[in-house]
Amino acid sequence: MGARVYKEHYTYKEYEQWEGDWELIDGHPYAMSPKPMIKHQQTSGNIYIELKKKSSCDQCLAAMEIDYKIADDTVVSPDVVFACGEDLGEMYLQKTPQIIFEVLSPSTQKKDKNEKYSLYEEVGVNYYVIVDIQTKKAQIYKLVNNLYKLDKEVSDESYLFDTPTSPIEFNFSTIWEK
Repeated sequence: MGARVYKEHYTYKEYEQWEGDWELIDGHPYAMSPKPMIKHQQTSGNIYIELKKKSSCDQCLAAMEIDYKIADDTVVSPDVVFACGEDLGEMYLQKTPQIIFEVLSPSTQKKDKNEKYSLYEEVGVNYYVIVDIQTKKAQIYKLVNNLYKLDKEVSDESYLFDTPTSPIEFNFSTIWEK
């Protein structure tokens, strides 16, 4: 299978003008359609609620589907992010998050497991969590020596995210829809 050939290299300036939901990775556009299934949205919402509930830091942000501008030609919209510190951004997140959750969808799972995995590893996201709603399992990748290492696969147990401001004891049993 050959590499994709793109006619143009896009930047954030063009991205801002586009209609609909898009992501831009290394200048290459990715349409974010169709919209995620109800189960996907519910799981993302439950992840957000659990992060919000468990975070005690007043300089931290838990957010859903917020633009995260990594470079002028790279803007992604993770399902859920957790970022800490001052000057996180106003129009979009401009600081590297501590934790990113991506809930797999049939249309985006290849990108989530490959391009985004590599991208988040490269920019130094401490934890990348890939959530599979079909199997009700989450794979937690932890950045160790600038590379992701599968730290744990969880379903209904808790996991301690060691963030710089304060640890987060995240209960994965709360995210699955019954």
